[in-house]
Amino acid sequence: MGNAGSIHKLYTIKERLGSGSFATVKKAVRKSDKQVFAVKEIKKTNLNEEELSAVHDEVTIMMEIDHPHCVKLFDMYETQKKVYMVLELLTGGELFDRIVSKGSFSEKEAAGVIKTVVEAIKYLHGIRIVHRDLKPENLLYNNATDDAQIKITDFGLAKAKAASDMSTACGTPGYVAPEVLKNEKYGPAVDMWSVGVILYILLCGFPPFYHEQTKQLYRQIKKGEYSFPDPYWENISDDAKNLVGILLTVDPEKRATPDDVLQHRWMTGASDTDLGTGHTERLQLLQARTRLRKGVRTIIAVNRFHRSLQHIIDNSL
Repeated sequence: MGNAGSIHKLYTIKERLGSGSFATVKKAVRKSDKQVFAVKEIKKTNLNEEELSAVHDEVTIMMEIDHPHCVKLFDMYETQKKVYMVLELLTGGELFDRIVSKGSFSEKEAAGVIKTVVEAIKYLHGIRIVHRDLKPENLLYNNATDDAQIKITDFGLAKAKAASDMSTACGTPGYVAPEVLKNEKYGPAVDMWSVGVILYILLCGFPPFYHEQTKQLYRQIKKGEYSFPDPYWENISDDAKNLVGILLTVDPEKRATPDDVLQHRWMTGASDTDLGTGHTERLQLLQARTRLRKGVRTIIAVNRFHRSLQHIIDNSL
C-alpha cells in the first residue's frame, strides 16, 4: 500500500477516462519507468461511513487477486480527502463493443469468451471471492489488438471469504440470480447464473429476462422464465442451449459449477459458423439501451441499491 499523499510524487496524473457518481478514473504515468496505469480517484467527502468501508473492502479484495483475466490493482494511496487506486489500464473496450465492431461472431468464439470468464471465476471462487456483479460492461479487453485478453473488472460489490452466507441484495437487474431476489442466503453460484445470462446474450443478441417494470423482471428471474425463441435460436446448437439451461437453473444447488462448464462438450465442439448480421445488430441495440440507462444510474453504492432492491423485493412477495 502506498503512503498517504505520495501518489503525485510517483505518478503524473493525466486526462480523465471516465467517471461515476463518486469516482473518477484518470490515466496516470509512473515517473520512474513511464509505464501507464489507470487511477481510480474516490472522493471521501461524497461517501458515508458504510460506503467508505465498501471502498476499503474492494481494495483489500483486489490486493488478493492475481489472475491474467482479472484486472490488477497495483497500489492504493489514501489522503484525508481521497482514495486513489492504481489499476491496470485496459484500452480494448467492452466485450460486446468488440463483437459489434468485428461484425461477425460464432458459437466457437462465444465458447472462447465463456472459457476465459469461467476460468477466472473458478480462480476467484477458489480463493473464496465472489464477484456478485458479473455483466458484459465488466468484461473489458486489455488492448485493441486481435489477440487481446478479456479481463473481469469492477470488484466494488465483490465479497471475500464468501461461503453460502451472503445476504446483501446487490447486483445488476437482469443479471442477478433468483436466490438474491428471494432474500435467501446465497453463495458463489450467483456468479454462474450471471455467466448463463451473458452466454444467452452472446448467442442471440438479447437478454433472457427483460421487462420494462423491474418488479415483473424480478418475477421472471425468480421463476427462471425464459425461452429460446425462433428465428433467433433456430440455428443455435442443442449443446449450447443445454449449457445455457444448466447455468440458468433456479436452484443454486443444481446449477452448473465452473468445472461443469469447462468440461461441457459444447466448449470444445462449438461451431465456427457465423451467427449472422442480425446477431450483431441486436447486440448493438442492447449496448445502446444499456448506455442510456447507465447515464441515469452510473455507480450505485451497495447500501443505496440494497434499500431500493429491498423495497422492490418486499412489494413483489
